[in-house]
Amino acid sequence: MGFSATVLTVMIASPSDTVEARDAVQNALWSWNDANARTRGVMLLPWRWETSAVPVLGGAPQALINAQGLERADIVFALFGSRLGSPTEEAVSGTVEEIEGATARDVPVHLFFSTAPLPHDVDLAQVQGLRAFKAEVQERGLYGEYANVTELSAKVWQAVEHDLAGMDLGALVATSATPPEDITWLVQPGSENRVEYSSKGVPRNRTHRWIDVTNRHLSRDAENVTLSANTDESGLLAMGREGSMTIHAGQTYRLVTMRGMGGGGEVGKLTVAWDEEGERRQRTYDVG
Repeated sequence: MGFSATVLTVMIASPSDTVEARDAVQNALWSWNDANARTRGVMLLPWRWETSAVPVLGGAPQALINAQGLERADIVFALFGSRLGSPTEEAVSGTVEEIEGATARDVPVHLFFSTAPLPHDVDLAQVQGLRAFKAEVQERGLYGEYANVTELSAKVWQAVEHDLAGMDLGALVATSATPPEDITWLVQPGSENRVEYSSKGVPRNRTHRWIDVTNRHLSRDAENVTLSANTDESGLLAMGREGSMTIHAGQTYRLVTMRGMGGGGEVGKLTVAWDEEGERRQRTYDVG
């Protein structure tokens, strides 16, 4: 059965060396749609120049990408690996031009830099240009970093939720989604890097991870809720409370997680089980 939704175009901008990261952002947007589109009345439409741009003649390539993608974008994710990108007529690189164009239109821009080791054949001039740009944007706002695509995917969900909370999408979003009859869940992985100090005062970066589990029903509490991870297969460790709990309507429970040493190669999964209307129910979610 169909449903009404507000469609937001999400542009994925980056130089040519971040294909895996671009795929991760697109997959995270699709995953968000699967979990949220019907009940929240919002669809996120990924826009990538290599798959979404229509080939036409009559202008500079970057100008055509801007006209077809950037000028229609509601959200922009900009990703950098080891390259700043090729210069255009207007900026030091096409991606930088897209960032500046989105900023000028007051479109949310989420900028992420990879912290993965540089490739052995890295272009030093590109690295220097990227470092200079990173230092410049540090004075203009907050940027994010990602060590791998799993971490990036979690941060995409965080960014999208932040944007939607600040958008006035009109009455369509408020009324188009029919409240679910049964309890449904919003399961969102998150992470952040923090600088911590040893007993000797030595700083080190540490990644803190969690999963937010939200009861999305408007009035029904979830009783005897248990949360379990596929630890043996993926190495995902859930550090939350033992036993069962009640998660009230609209309430979010934050489950602290970590990755065990030598964990398997499977995708992390979280199973939510609960009592509802006298029945035991459960659902399993991919959490990276």
